[in-house]
Amino acid sequence: MGEFNKEFMDEAVKMSRENVKNGTGGPFGAVIVKDGKIIAKGSNKVTVKNDPTAHAEVETIREACKALNTFNLSGCEIYTSCEPCPMCLAAIYWARLDKIYYANNKHHAAEIGFDDKFIYDELDLAHDARSIPMLHYHSDEALEVFKAWQENEDKIEY
Repeated sequence: MGEFNKEFMDEAVKMSRENVKNGTGGPFGAVIVKDGKIIAKGSNKVTVKNDPTAHAEVETIREACKALNTFNLSGCEIYTSCEPCPMCLAAIYWARLDKIYYANNKHHAAEIGFDDKFIYDELDLAHDARSIPMLHYHSDEALEVFKAWQENEDKIEY
């Protein structure tokens, strides 16, 4: 994998700056790089898309997957204007990106109203103690679907 490239980080920060200037979302931008080239760019679009998952990293992952026609982004790196939130970090792991470079950290984000600490805290709580309780319902039918997936020899694993 490559080493840190300031031009790529500058582009991620530029995406975040333009987003603030244009009023099209929060102050977050990202780029995904493969083989020394930017293959996707994105910025936070939560408010313009009315989609709480439209964070810069997720938007950029979606664009990179389209550009490469794959759900597996191994061999790619992400440059983001801020340390990824828990959702984005999980998406980065699911996408199998090789490396994360970030500018602002989670403490900087918390100072301007983007504090994810409560999510980390919630993850440590028992399901029934969370602010949104999680209740388990056993379903034989749901287990049968999992078994069918496990036995399917034609599945595309991810």
